[in-house]
Amino acid sequence: MAYRLGAFSGIGIDEALLKVLIDEHTASRKPRLGRFWTYYRNPLRSSTAGEGSSHAPWYRQAQELGLPGRIIGRAGLAGAHAVQGGRREVVIENDIAWRIQAMVDFMFAKPVTLLSTAADESKRREIERALDHVWEASGGIGLFQDMALLGHVYGHVDLAVRVEPGRRGIDAVRVEVIEPTRGIPVLDPADYRRLHAYIVHFQRAENAAREKSGPGTALWFFNPRKQPGEHAHPERERTNVTEILSPRLRQVYFADRLVEEQDLAWTAGDVPVVHIQNISEPFRYEGLGEVEPLIPLQDELNTRLSDRASRVTMQSFKMYLARGIDGFEKSPIGPGMMWSTDNMNASIQEFGGDSEMPGEAAHIQEVREALDKVSSVPPLASGVVRARIGNLTSATALRVTLMGLLSKTSRKRITYGRGIERASVLILRALHHLGVLKTSEEDRGVRLEWPDPLPIDDHEAARTAETKLRIGVPQERVLGELGYAPGDVGIT
Repeated sequence: MAYRLGAFSGIGIDEALLKVLIDEHTASRKPRLGRFWTYYRNPLRSSTAGEGSSHAPWYRQAQELGLPGRIIGRAGLAGAHAVQGGRREVVIENDIAWRIQAMVDFMFAKPVTLLSTAADESKRREIERALDHVWEASGGIGLFQDMALLGHVYGHVDLAVRVEPGRRGIDAVRVEVIEPTRGIPVLDPADYRRLHAYIVHFQRAENAAREKSGPGTALWFFNPRKQPGEHAHPERERTNVTEILSPRLRQVYFADRLVEEQDLAWTAGDVPVVHIQNISEPFRYEGLGEVEPLIPLQDELNTRLSDRASRVTMQSFKMYLARGIDGFEKSPIGPGMMWSTDNMNASIQEFGGDSEMPGEAAHIQEVREALDKVSSVPPLASGVVRARIGNLTSATALRVTLMGLLSKTSRKRITYGRGIERASVLILRALHHLGVLKTSEEDRGVRLEWPDPLPIDDHEAARTAETKLRIGVPQERVLGELGYAPGDVGIT
């Protein structure tokens, strides 16, 4: 059945454009984003036993994609021929993953506070309780962490605010994180910041199997056993799911068949999708991610670590070249062993043994320092103290050491915070439309209060709380920042 897109004609979406957008996304944008996730996750893939060596491991790592053929024993990817010498020692140290996790922890290791800017105090409290309920029901701090992780890896992430059909009350509203590999924005040709519509396209795995044959298309590190022209085994059936969101209408298609249609009058003319850039990029819808600039340095680090491992393997053990001694290769070498021969020209030459390589060590250290500078995440952020950096009990010393990461975190809080605030406005519009919480546009202002990403001394926190109480900050909010809740001992 063909798409029924007549309702979207006002914004220029027809069947031809829809297919072009999906094809472009699937062919170019999705594979590129997939590489970013591959470098972050570095998943293990099963390998053919004994490939390249009788002692080869059972797995291959995805970051081997960036290693040269002289190390992995291949000249390239799918269909490549083995090079002379076969597979060498492979060392992968995923410096990308721990840096991304450190950035996410600095962003959302602690809950953020949503504060209403409504003029009436009772209305403010009612709005804050409603927003807390919706965000918590949608995943709470876990949703924020997922949002930050996807944004850091891909460079941007989108939030969709939904009103679930069939549900009533406040539980009908929820927020969903949309992975960039699934989301396809339809932008205003005259303004890249404005959405005309938004498409969510992906394949859903069904509880059914089907036979499928055809040429193997998987890359070698995903399925090394699969050869071109080989028949595939039965696999799970998958259905193409396409969702179209516009300012007025939502449609869902399963395999080009319309299965759901929903009126979106509550959005007040906006597409119910909030776009968040990890770091803003001028004149671009996508933002700047953290993985992309680290990939070349990660490849260089893995290459040099693999080269060093190969050298250590060759030089760590003594080797001997014997001349004129029969059966030398069959005799064990150990303390007290002796060989004898009548050959006056016989000799035993020793070689091998590890030796210091200052240039190699310095190069690896420089690559690591380059990773630190590009990411702004020093090893100290993960708890690794490699040098004397002063008195770490001093908050000032710690902040100076982590200045780059703290500055980058503050910059990101602007983009992520603006996205959370805009999503909160959409939530309040939905609740108003459902009759759960009546508000005006003036009542829907929201601001975020971010916690300090660094540990705070208890005495310093108490002094800060006393200062806030003196200048009139509500006691309930101050106690909440200290981690106390109504009902705790001594709190009313």
